[in-house]
Amino acid sequence: MELHQWCRHIIVFLLNVWIPSCFAQTTPPARSSPTPTPQTADNPDSLKFRLSGFPRKHNEGRIEVFYKGEWGTICDDDFSLANAHVLCRQLGFVSATGWTHSAKYGKGAGKIWLDNVQCSGSERSVSVCKSRGWGNSDCTHDEDAGVICKDERLPGFVDSNVIEVQVDENRVEEVRLRPVFTTATKRMPVTEGVVEVKNKDGWAQICDIGWTPKNTHVVCGMMGFPHEKKVNKNFYKQESKIKAITKTSSKPKRGKSAAAKRLYAERQKNFFLVHSVACLGTEVHLAACPLEFNYGNATESCPGGMPAVVSCVPGPLYTQSPTMKKKLKMPPTTRLKGGAKYGEGRVEVLKGSEWGTVCDDRWNLVSASVVCREMGFGSAKEALTGASMGKGLGPIHMNEVQCTGNERSLWSCRYKNITAEDCKHTEDASVRCNVPYMGYEKTVRILGGRTRYEGRVEVLHREADGTLRWGLICGEGWGTQEAMVLCRQLGLGYANHGLQETWYWDSSNVTDMVMSGVKCTGDEMSISQCQHHRTVNCQKAAARFAAGVICSETASDLVLNAPLVQQTTYIEDRPLHMLYCAAEEDCLSKSAASANWPYGHRRLLRFSSQIHNIGRADFRPKAGRHSWVWHACHGHYHSMDIFTHYDLMSANGTKVAEGHKASFCLEDTDCDEGVSKRYKCANFGEQGITVGCWDLYRHDIDCQWIDITDVKPGNYILQVVINPNYEVSESDFTNNAMKCNCKYDGHRIWVHNCHIGDAFSEEAEKKFEKYPGQLNNQIS
Repeated sequence: MELHQWCRHIIVFLLNVWIPSCFAQTTPPARSSPTPTPQTADNPDSLKFRLSGFPRKHNEGRIEVFYKGEWGTICDDDFSLANAHVLCRQLGFVSATGWTHSAKYGKGAGKIWLDNVQCSGSERSVSVCKSRGWGNSDCTHDEDAGVICKDERLPGFVDSNVIEVQVDENRVEEVRLRPVFTTATKRMPVTEGVVEVKNKDGWAQICDIGWTPKNTHVVCGMMGFPHEKKVNKNFYKQESKIKAITKTSSKPKRGKSAAAKRLYAERQKNFFLVHSVACLGTEVHLAACPLEFNYGNATESCPGGMPAVVSCVPGPLYTQSPTMKKKLKMPPTTRLKGGAKYGEGRVEVLKGSEWGTVCDDRWNLVSASVVCREMGFGSAKEALTGASMGKGLGPIHMNEVQCTGNERSLWSCRYKNITAEDCKHTEDASVRCNVPYMGYEKTVRILGGRTRYEGRVEVLHREADGTLRWGLICGEGWGTQEAMVLCRQLGLGYANHGLQETWYWDSSNVTDMVMSGVKCTGDEMSISQCQHHRTVNCQKAAARFAAGVICSETASDLVLNAPLVQQTTYIEDRPLHMLYCAAEEDCLSKSAASANWPYGHRRLLRFSSQIHNIGRADFRPKAGRHSWVWHACHGHYHSMDIFTHYDLMSANGTKVAEGHKASFCLEDTDCDEGVSKRYKCANFGEQGITVGCWDLYRHDIDCQWIDITDVKPGNYILQVVINPNYEVSESDFTNNAMKCNCKYDGHRIWVHNCHIGDAFSEEAEKKFEKYPGQLNNQIS
């Protein structure tokens, strides 16, 4: 008993010592700066921090610091996740999950207190991190940094430095268009309706007194539409009719239109939360516009007015009218590449006849919105930097783009021409645009997988009698392109695999096949837009043979080094006795079978292939190691049946010779600076190509050729296609082909103008196709 009492005293004593020390750690003590910065805060504990801006949640926003009696911001130059960790901890959160640049949460005001901040991540205060010193900055508020903190508070955090988040109950975060007429509610996308903002009590309206087309432009941009049009208020403003109805009866008289009844009912629900909206038209969110909130009795706070109503014009991808589709063509000078969804991707612009990228210096939401609207989408949700959508190829055409927001094209904005020292493709700018809501994700689902990214595909099918039921899709012919459409439709990124058997995902009682023969180009918005049998025709109709998918947020992207092909092409006459292995692997033309083996030779067009992975995920063979095929002749495993196609074509596109290359060995031959090799074939090693690495097939290895023994002199097109059967998912298949002009005189060959398939404009590509001509082509 005495021993027990003694132990209790010891435990109480230790707790009394330990607990205060733990709490004391949450408020960091002042310490001298280890950096050479001459200006540091006199007392780091006296600093105050807050999250500000729009639109945001409570744990994210523009970071502002209170120093020497004044609030100010931090510049995004040299900003990093380590900086964000330090700042989030000072705000009372456990860590950071991300950071933002280019004033994503709006521009601050007043001082820019810190610039070129460089923390290691372990500091207790941002004041002891390296920087240019307090108040020493060459930035503007266009470069205000923001942080996204993990929504978990530090245990025992004491608000001694007062986190002034300034969360107002009245703030505009979500905005929607509510269609009023019954017919409009069934159409997608919703292009016209009452503007409503969400608050703590639900959805509320905006008073239209003083409402301008510039306000409409901002709202339409948020809804995913590039333009607006004048709305016919007569359909909405039924003042006299409604007053007459309310005076004579509590219900509308017989004979009044259904629209009037509906409008009458809708009018009773009006709750005006916002008024006096005064947008400039360049804002990306309504919250960025000057506006005022109503207090008290908001139902009576719009005298002589009505709810704000807008009408938007959809871009070419979303318009229902065929006439408008022709009218609203996609811009010829801008495109988005590498994105998983419509309305996102790496920004590329056409200069002369060649596509190039945009450097991310000064890249912000205003410039990104110009791109988005030019592409037929709404305003920008995100202006992304650092090759977030993968690295581009070829030239970088623009740097330090500065738009006002009123431009119709990115080329109309101020920008600097690029020099070799200015930018690299690791700094390619990207965008995520607001796109119209189409509701496509409600018509498909995947079930049975280990995560939400995989499972058996089920589609919502309407029967002849109008009833809806979930049916399966027949797995026959289902592949990567079909899976890509399905994953995009569900908002799950790219497709890793399209599966033709899903017996291991049997998780529902759905057994009927309602679609078969599905064939997609890969560009469709929903699986229902793909070709398919009118009547289900599935040879393997059991549920175990239903289609399935594995989706992924990232994908690889393979491209060929076109200049290297041009530099390394030559002709070799190779003796037949040295080609037994090549014949076994079907790397010679058909006439080789009737040759007088081992005598004679074959004429081979040889060249090197250097294949880069510029995507955001490693390129891995579809087949697992257990199914790789051992080839004793060459002494290695083949992980893919066909990895590349090599074709020699006449001017009219007819193949005159062809070759193919199984992936002898997918491995990292070399990598960009700072990237480590991961794949090597030796000793049955893992095969693949790491992001930022390349696989080199030298001109002097077997099958790295086209057998042109039977080809007559003439002008031709040399074409190389990587991953021709779409066996492995990529973020962009349009850059998988490379073409060259070549001239063969029977003894020598000249190869020139080699380029990736989508590197030139359409007109330049047409000229390229016509270039060889028919006059000097001697093929009969």
